[in-house]
Amino acid sequence: MDLSRTAFGTWNGGRFMHYGLALDDDHWIALVQHAYHQGLRTFLTADVYGSGEADTLLGIALAGFPRNSYCLVGSIGHDFYSAKRDGSKGFPRFSNPQLRSPPDFSGYLRMATERSLERCQTDRFDLLLLHNPDHLGYSHDAVWLGMDALRQAKLTDRLGIAPGPANGFTLDLLLAFERFGSLIDWAMVILNPFEPWPTSLILPAARHHNVQLITRVVDYGGLFHGDVRPGHVFGPADHRSFRPPGWVESACKKLDHLRPIAELHDISLLHLACSWNLQQSSVQCVVPTLIQEIGEGTRPIESKVDDLASLPASPLTPAELSLIHRVGDNRGCMHLKGASRLHTSNPEPDKWSLSPDLEAIARRWQIDPDHDLAYSHDP
Repeated sequence: MDLSRTAFGTWNGGRFMHYGLALDDDHWIALVQHAYHQGLRTFLTADVYGSGEADTLLGIALAGFPRNSYCLVGSIGHDFYSAKRDGSKGFPRFSNPQLRSPPDFSGYLRMATERSLERCQTDRFDLLLLHNPDHLGYSHDAVWLGMDALRQAKLTDRLGIAPGPANGFTLDLLLAFERFGSLIDWAMVILNPFEPWPTSLILPAARHHNVQLITRVVDYGGLFHGDVRPGHVFGPADHRSFRPPGWVESACKKLDHLRPIAELHDISLLHLACSWNLQQSSVQCVVPTLIQEIGEGTRPIESKVDDLASLPASPLTPAELSLIHRVGDNRGCMHLKGASRLHTSNPEPDKWSLSPDLEAIARRWQIDPDHDLAYSHDP
C-alpha cells in the first residue's frame, strides 16, 4: 500500500515527545485506533521513540486491523541498542565512527529493521526512512547499499530519508537525491505555510529526481489547530518553549490574514495548511502533529484527528497561494542545521562543513549558501 494524503505519526499525543499533555498507553492506543476508524490509513513510527516503545504500542494498536488496509512507515538510524543517550542530544546515529565503520553499516540496518518490524507485529514496511542521518548518511555508499539490501530482502517496499530533527540539511538532501535518487522514493521534510524556507529550495530537485514528499510540522507548532493563542502556557519540558519569545503572538497575527481564505472555502485552519502543503511540488502526504494542549478551552486531541481525517479537496487559487506566500515568508529567520560554511571543525551529528561537493551542488541548483541558507534577521 502506498502512502495516503494524510498520515498519523507516533510522536502524536506527547507520549514519546515533549509537548502538551502526554497520553498514557491506553489513551494513546485508543487514539491510533480512533484515527484508523476515522479513515487515516498511513501510520509513521521511528524505532528510537521510547527506545522501541512507539513501535510496540503502534503494533498493539493496529493488531486487529488487516495488514493490507493501512500503510506502515518505519524509521531507523539512531543506535539505542549499543550506545548511551547523550542527554538532550539523544542517541547517536548508527554511522558514528566511534560505534562502527562502513563495512558494518549494512548489518546494523538489517538488525534495526528486523527488530522494529517485530515490535510492529509485521514482516515488512511499506516505506522505510533513514532517520535524522549525519553527514555520512547523506553521502556514503555503504549506507545506501545497506538500505537497498533491505528492499531486496523484502523487509520494505520503498526507501526514503527523513532529515532532522531541526530544520535545514538543504544541500545535504540535494546531495542524497543526486547520488542515490534511484533508491530514494520518499523524503520527509518540515513544511507549512509559515515555514516555507528552506524546504522550498529542494522542491525542484525532488521533482527532477521523482522523490515524493511527506511534510511534517504542518500545524506550525499547533497554531493551525486553533487552540494555541497569545498567552498560552507551555509545559516546562515542551520543546516549543524554546522557540523565540513572541512566536505565538506573531503567528496569530499572520493567521488573521489567512482566516478569510479558510472561511471562503468553508474549511478549518488545519485544512488550509494541509491544502497549501499538498499544492506544493512533489508533496503527496501531510502529517501534522496532533497535540493535547494543556489548559482550559483546549480541544480534545480526538477532535484534531477528526479534523485531519476529514480533509477535503480544496485547491487554493493562485492569488490565495501568493497571499499565503507573502504572509508566511520566513527566509533567514533561523540558523539551519546540516552543511554550513560557518562550521569548520570536525563533523557533529547535525552540523558539518560545506564540502566542495556541496558547493558544486549549490551552484547546480542556483543556491547561494551565504544568502539563501543564512540567518539574516530576528524572527
